[in-house]
Amino acid sequence: MRILAVAESFLPHMNGVTNSVLRTVEHFAATGEEVEIIAPQWPRAEKHWRTPTGHRIPVHRIASVPLAGYPEVRVAATSAAALHRRIREIAPEVIHLASPTVLGGRAAVAAQRAGVPTVAVYQTDIPGYTAKYGMSFLEAASWQLLRDVHNRARLTLAPSTATRDQLHAHGVERVKLWRRGVDTSRFSPSLRSERLRERLAEPGERIDMCMGRLAAEKQVEDLRVLHDMPGTRLVIVGEGPEREVLRRRMPRARFTGFRGGKDLAVHLASADLFVHPGELETFGQTIQEAMASGLPVIAPRRGGPVDLVDPSRTGWLYTPGMLDELREAAVDLLFDDAKREAFGRAATAAVERRTWPVLAEQLRGHYRSALAAHAATGAAAR
Repeated sequence: MRILAVAESFLPHMNGVTNSVLRTVEHFAATGEEVEIIAPQWPRAEKHWRTPTGHRIPVHRIASVPLAGYPEVRVAATSAAALHRRIREIAPEVIHLASPTVLGGRAAVAAQRAGVPTVAVYQTDIPGYTAKYGMSFLEAASWQLLRDVHNRARLTLAPSTATRDQLHAHGVERVKLWRRGVDTSRFSPSLRSERLRERLAEPGERIDMCMGRLAAEKQVEDLRVLHDMPGTRLVIVGEGPEREVLRRRMPRARFTGFRGGKDLAVHLASADLFVHPGELETFGQTIQEAMASGLPVIAPRRGGPVDLVDPSRTGWLYTPGMLDELREAAVDLLFDDAKREAFGRAATAAVERRTWPVLAEQLRGHYRSALAAHAATGAAAR
């Protein structure tokens, strides 16, 4: 199968969209598929990506500009006509649209003109973000954009049941579930480091950890109800535009900055509890990584976490906005060692079979469904 991935976000910017593209492309390259990528240009960005298994993947960079106020996000400046020419040159059998908005939306139009089926992967709650950034008047227009993009695709893949239902409610057709994988060889309870714990917390303190981008939509400020709890230490892993504001509002919290690779895995395994306050998660990849690291999880009862956290077994879900519930759940787990450890073991067991190779093979099945539907439509037209 010849696959073209059109990524709204890609290296060097690392986020959930980039990670899922990397992991699936890595698997397909290793199993003999021909894969190429179209992505926004970055200063000094490479035109090839070498997978951990040594495969060299072409990356076709599209001219882009930084998003005003959020330079980590690049907006591709190209036309559907230019993408149509590029698609004809690459000649893929199927096109994977990763979190399509601007670049992915134009690629969807170009793919239709070229007669190539597309599979659109929904990953970012853009309409929800508009409200968090004080632009709720754009919510309806955002849904119209997403509806137009996704309804051009042969198939849309939603990462959670809540997201699937949300897409259906807003008029998106042909939606199926496709969750995300987790690297269980990288994230493991065995990486727990007492030396790191000594650096992060005082002797005897329990560590509750949050990981992710420090931006308004992640609602990290909600953790202020935890940061001054006696006998605990809140550790926040990540970078973003709100870092300094959060440091001022939570002076007892430890801010580690961005962590990656094994260093990130060691940080997760060295905590006692993972807290995820964001209410706009379509899935919640960091939750899976924390569970694979042996941590019970506390998260809002909304969106992706509802599918990931099993209340009273792998963690607790709280009512969005009810921060007293968040604090009570944290107290329950941080100060009950037996319960916390049992929840952590159950969390690891819950994700041990959700590896990226398994999820990539499921994705291959969705590609085949899109190809079959495309062929059937063409036969009917003839």
